[in-house]
Amino acid sequence: MQRLTTSRGRDALAHPTRVRAGRPATRERLLRSMAIAGSLVLTALAVPASVATAAPSGSRGHAADPQDAALAFDSTAYTTITVTVDGRPMNVRWYKEICYVADPVAAAAQQPGGPGGGTTTITNTACGYQSMNVFVPESAFGDQRAPVYFAVNNSGWKASYIRASVTNGTAYNSSTSNVGAALKAGYVFVDVANRSRGLVGADGTAPGKAPAAAVDAKAAVRYLRLNDTAMPGSAERIVVNGTSGGGALASILGASGNSGEYDPHLAAIGAAGIDAKGRSTLRDDVFAVTAYCPITDLGNADAAYEWLYDVLATRDTTGSNPSPEGAAEMAARFPAYEKSLGLRNPDGSRLTAATMLDTIEKEVVRSAETYLEADPAHTIPPLGGTFEITSRGTTTSYVNDWIDVDTATRTVRSVDMAKYLAFVATQATLKTTPAFDAVGVDGNTTSGTETDLFGPPSQKYLNYTEYGWNHNDVAGDGSGLDDTGLTWDQYTSRKSTTVDDQVHLINPMDFVGTRADTAPNWYVRHGTRDRDTSFTVSVNLDRALAADQQVGNLDYRLAWNQPHAGNYDVPEAMAWIAEAVRKAGDPLASGRRG
Repeated sequence: MQRLTTSRGRDALAHPTRVRAGRPATRERLLRSMAIAGSLVLTALAVPASVATAAPSGSRGHAADPQDAALAFDSTAYTTITVTVDGRPMNVRWYKEICYVADPVAAAAQQPGGPGGGTTTITNTACGYQSMNVFVPESAFGDQRAPVYFAVNNSGWKASYIRASVTNGTAYNSSTSNVGAALKAGYVFVDVANRSRGLVGADGTAPGKAPAAAVDAKAAVRYLRLNDTAMPGSAERIVVNGTSGGGALASILGASGNSGEYDPHLAAIGAAGIDAKGRSTLRDDVFAVTAYCPITDLGNADAAYEWLYDVLATRDTTGSNPSPEGAAEMAARFPAYEKSLGLRNPDGSRLTAATMLDTIEKEVVRSAETYLEADPAHTIPPLGGTFEITSRGTTTSYVNDWIDVDTATRTVRSVDMAKYLAFVATQATLKTTPAFDAVGVDGNTTSGTETDLFGPPSQKYLNYTEYGWNHNDVAGDGSGLDDTGLTWDQYTSRKSTTVDDQVHLINPMDFVGTRADTAPNWYVRHGTRDRDTSFTVSVNLDRALAADQQVGNLDYRLAWNQPHAGNYDVPEAMAWIAEAVRKAGDPLASGRRG
């Protein structure tokens, strides 16, 4: 669904963000953001040695700021490594673990997620979750026009420790590896670490609560902008790539450019371009987003999930309905939410709960037909045939009882939506109920849902949806009606409550179509076999982006026969990026921001 709309100019300076219709505006967001920022920040440590002390050459006339001066890029601090791309050797300059904030949050040496569910030891406790690795291929040495491929790696909304996707001696295939393809294209490749859920601070608290991941990503963008004239690559051509939680992070970064709501949080970690009065002097908008299966719109994701798998009785059909009453209660909330968005389909029809299934069916048909058209060798099993699906090394056969294809015309005759959703829920078991905010609900304390992304750093988790809050029955966890004596409406109406702001600040749907500087270029993919979030989430994101006049280039599609995964279509995605860059022109030319 590549749609071109007229692009309008965007202000270079930050400006207020309008609240989307249908979202309660219960208090002044900026003041609330300042309160959250103060509660989420730990005592800052000394700036690590990886941060240079010279004045930044890329400040472009901004008044000198001590923190900005401490964030200067050292162009000589690199190691040369050699990789092979498509059989050809390539030298790459590696600028290692650049701390992109002046006041990083200290982390504990032992972090969760080790072998067997244990712990892992990190070496960079000072700034390992707020650093970036910058890799410059030899074709980009000294090239300030090269795009910057900005990779975020926080799957499952988990904290992302600094990683090196480019390693010495590795051979890459540019047709299957987005890393190899980016290097071959001459792009500067940046691996970005960020705080998020699961992070253990040096003082034992949880400093990765929302909106920390989005704030850190913005801080990394600001570092690149501050040092734009000193670094290879162009900060005006930042292409953000992410999958799952990373797709969600890429989406909120792309949607909320230059929103002043983040300024207090950015100031608290010493991000570039925040002056002594807390005002923004740099931009954090980006050029393009490539997002795969984004786990986003978390405040409404449970309702969307239960509606999708309740409306045609999919949970019952597949024997995965552990809480029928709860599923029905959440599903019942979806129609009002969908209506509140005021979205339309490409043909102008309103997108509502009543039209959503038909909309998803059309997207599935388009996905299948696009797949068949792409290659004469591509086939789809006939009715009664089998899909052979390999997962974790095991291949399983699934009877095709849901999609009928005309082999002569290579078009889809029909899709049985009830059987299609049952297929999705059979090849990958549906999530629990609730799917995203289950901790504390019905005594569940072991769920891996995103509940621990919210609340103060001193608290393990906090329910962030009305259903989760009102059905929390774990005594002493500090969350829910049982511990506070307050219903969700009563709790969120208090001026001291911050959880609703946390949800808001990581939700791109709250920023698309507002005065935030949304990225002009979007490439969004969501697999037709992906049961990790509702298809309605990506459909809504697409329709909202299509209505935003700032978005000039939108390419959304359900990816045929793909599970919850990303970067499976490297040639197609990289060609899209190259074309977007070509059309945008010279990033160094005056007024050419894409």
